[in-house]
This record gives sequence, structure tokens and C-alpha cells, in this order.
Amino acid sequence: MAHKVLVTDTIQLGDKTYEGVQVDYREGISRGDLLEIVGGYDAIITRSRTQVDDALIRAATNLKVIGRGGVGVDNIDLGAASRRGILVLNAPESNNVSAAELAVALMLAAARGVTRSDKQIRAGTWDRKFLGREVKDATLGVVGFGRIGSLVSRRAQGLGMTVLAYDPYISRQRAADLKVELVDDLHEMLGRSNFLTVHTPLTEETEGMIGEAELALLPPDAVVVNAARGGIIDEAALLAALTSKKIFAAGLDVYVLEPPSPENPLLHLDNVVLTAHLGANTAEAQARVGEEILERTALALNGDLSRGAVNAPALAPDVMAVLGPYLKLGEALGKLVAQLAQGRMRELQVEFSGTFPRDPDPVAVAVTKGVLEPILDEAPNYINAPSIAKERDIRVSKVTASRSRGYTSHVHVQLTTDEGTFSVGGSVLGTEPRIVSVDDYPIELRPEGTMLICTNYDRPGAVGKVGTVLGDAGVNISGMQLSRVGEDGLALFALGLDQNPPETVLDVLRGLPNVLRTLKLVRL
Repeated sequence: MAHKVLVTDTIQLGDKTYEGVQVDYREGISRGDLLEIVGGYDAIITRSRTQVDDALIRAATNLKVIGRGGVGVDNIDLGAASRRGILVLNAPESNNVSAAELAVALMLAAARGVTRSDKQIRAGTWDRKFLGREVKDATLGVVGFGRIGSLVSRRAQGLGMTVLAYDPYISRQRAADLKVELVDDLHEMLGRSNFLTVHTPLTEETEGMIGEAELALLPPDAVVVNAARGGIIDEAALLAALTSKKIFAAGLDVYVLEPPSPENPLLHLDNVVLTAHLGANTAEAQARVGEEILERTALALNGDLSRGAVNAPALAPDVMAVLGPYLKLGEALGKLVAQLAQGRMRELQVEFSGTFPRDPDPVAVAVTKGVLEPILDEAPNYINAPSIAKERDIRVSKVTASRSRGYTSHVHVQLTTDEGTFSVGGSVLGTEPRIVSVDDYPIELRPEGTMLICTNYDRPGAVGKVGTVLGDAGVNISGMQLSRVGEDGLALFALGLDQNPPETVLDVLRGLPNVLRTLKLVRL
């Protein structure tokens, strides 16, 4: 019997057919009708319109696969799908070329004043005095050198540009292969870049990363492009740099508020080129995304989970049942050490000690997945995490310790970067994962929520001053754990927080004299 696939949103599926798969196209189906019929389907394919929530998933009694055309899966309840054992797929690569080409188009249009001149001609003004900027022999700085950033660099090189890249998570070999200079210091790269384009995910680390100070470092008459995520470039700082003529022009496809308010002053500058978040909007990209998500859905229904899996562990159910708490622990340890570390990642070592209910090798994959999650725009999974780590020149090794670390079973994770070595340890107590050490400081933490982790000199009032600063800022402390004092007079403490402190508050904490050596805000 053929697998039945229901397509609920507008999507171009192409002409290719797949053996054993029957596709029903119900573009724009109502919520009520969908709830009535979804129980008869093995898979559904959506874009962003259809909300695949817990109620829909419960109604879909035969559902095995949910396919999402494109990158995001915000309209899909991943937790509910995972609990039901339903595979969620996406097709994130389909839009890469379109996004890269739009970034280059914005760069060229901004450099040559295309929209400015277009507007003037339509208004009856013939201005031939405007002088644009050539890209040939200019230097392009690329912040974020993943798939789209690397595609932009290739096109820029074809235009005769020299390309610099800033990405702490890309190997030098990868940059060398693409004939790009990898620059370790963002400020150094900015000082050398006549053109700047950003291609990072929007995270706590990258939000506002190009602000007033960074824009001031650009050479006179630089051109800035953001076709990635609104907020990576601080809009107020960009406005100031454009109106003061510190930078020549900008090209924007994304905004903090979308659509931007008509009162947004950036919309009224003649040295800004604007598009309406059109990075994925080409006929070719839309055709690719439909064809790819249908192909991946068909493959998954026939047992091939190797492409596009968002939530697939690629582990047998019996392994998941036995190692589930250890896999959760491994992911948490990976996320934690990645956020504590500084510098370019070089090597990840996962050490197992004690006894485990079965071979703990999959836990090392869980750690790798956790390490990569904070640095990627598209969440890795158990299938692709090892290959992504290899692509980024992060060596992953597993060792079995000959000595006990004081727990029946213990996982120790050590991440080596070009700036040092960072480590965390954990165990499963009963069925609950626990973090039991941070950089060899013994401490017991539940791997959940937002935490402020820092080392402090063991002096009266050291921790209290931190609490006072947070309290004055209206940030509630939900829990606190302290480590023992080491031989160097340093201890470590972790505060559970109900709110994320503003960066200004973190700056105050980092500036407390003779109190803090390191301070990190981490999210698990």
C-alpha cells in the first residue's frame, strides 16, 4: 500500500514521482478540514501557514513524517512530534544560492546608488553627478562563513574582490580551500573592509554585534549589507553612521521589526537599498524547496533518514529507551562547554568512566550535537553532528577512563580551543542528568534554564555583590550553587536566573574589582 502524503500549503513539488508514495495537494486547507482528514495520512508537508501543533499531531494517528519546506520549523511542535516518534524534516539548503545572490545584489545596488537614481528619474530628476563605488579590487569582510557566507565570497571573488572572513567556528583549512583570509579579530577585519556583509544566526552573542564602535572602524565610505537576520547590525548605530556619512551606503533585506514601521528613519534615507526579506524568494529556490522536501519525505517514509532530519536521533528505540537520560546529559554538557569556551574550537574529547547500561558511544554524538547547537543557525541532529564537526575541523575523540571520578557513571567533556582548554563533567543521578563539575570545580547543577556562571575570589561579600547588582536591575535569582574553594583561592558559583540580564548589567558585573575572573551567561 502506498504511503499517503498531504500537502497543506502552497509549494512547488515538480513533476517527479516516487514509488510507493501518493501525494494529495490541498493548498490552503482549513484547520477544521485538516483535523478531520489528517488521520488518514502518513506524512504532511507544510510551509509556514499550517500550525502543526499538539492537537493536530494527536489527530494524525498514522503520521510518521512532517516535512517543512525551507529552514524554519517554528510552526511545528517539535516536542509533541518527538514524543510521538514522528520525524520532522526540513530543506534548509534550498535557499542558499538565492540568499547569497541577494546579498551581492544589495551590495552592488548600494554601491552604485541604483534605487536612489531610480527614484529620482521617476520623479523627473536627471542627476548624473552622483559618484558610486566600484567593487573591483575592494575588500569584502564576511561575518559568518557558513554555507551562505561562502557562496557570497565566491561571487565576490568573481567580481575581483579580496575576501576576509570572520568566523570563530570555521577551520583555516576551509578558508584556505576557498582562497579566503580568515581573520581572528573582528575589529581587525572591520578596519580592512571596504564592504561588509553579515551571515550569522541571530543569537544572544550576535545580536547587535555590529554596533556603533564596530561601524566606526570601517574605512571611510564603506558599504554595509545585512541579508541575514534583523538585529545583527544595530539599526540605531547604522542610522547614525549613514546620516553622518561615516559609511557610504547600506543594503538591508531584514529588520528588527518586520515589516518595518513606516516611521523607521532608515526607510527615508536615499543611501539605503531596501528589500522585503526576499532572500529565499526566487522561482528557482521555490522550485528546489518543494522538490527537495518531497524527495526527503519520500525517502524517510521508505526508511532513509539521512537527509534533512531536524529531530531524528538515528538511534534504535531500545537504545533511546536505555540511554535517554545520558543523551540528554551529553547534549547539556556540550551546550555548556561551548558557551563557556573562548576561541576557535580545535578538539572535543569525551571521556566515559564507570559503568553504563550499554555502550555509551552515542552519548559522544549527543555531546557533539550540544557543542554545535549554540553556534549554528540550523539545529544539528544525531545524524549530521559528526559530519558538521569534521567539516569545521573539530576533532572529536572518545576515551574510556581507567580511573573512577567518584560516580557510578560519569561523562567528562573537554573542549580545546586556540585560547585554552575548557571542561565540564556530568552524571545521571537516578534518572536525572546533573552537571557535577565546571573546569574541575565540583558543583551540582540541573541542566536547565538560564545560568550565570563565574569564578570568584573567596572573599567576604564577593557573591553578595553580584546578587545586589542583579537585584537592583530587577533580575530574580531562582537558585544558587557554590563550589569548594581551590588551592588558588578561587571558587565557582552558578546562579539560576528567571530573566536574562541586559548586557549593561553584565558589563557592571564584569567590572566588579577584585571579585570576578570570568563571567558567562549560559542557556541550557
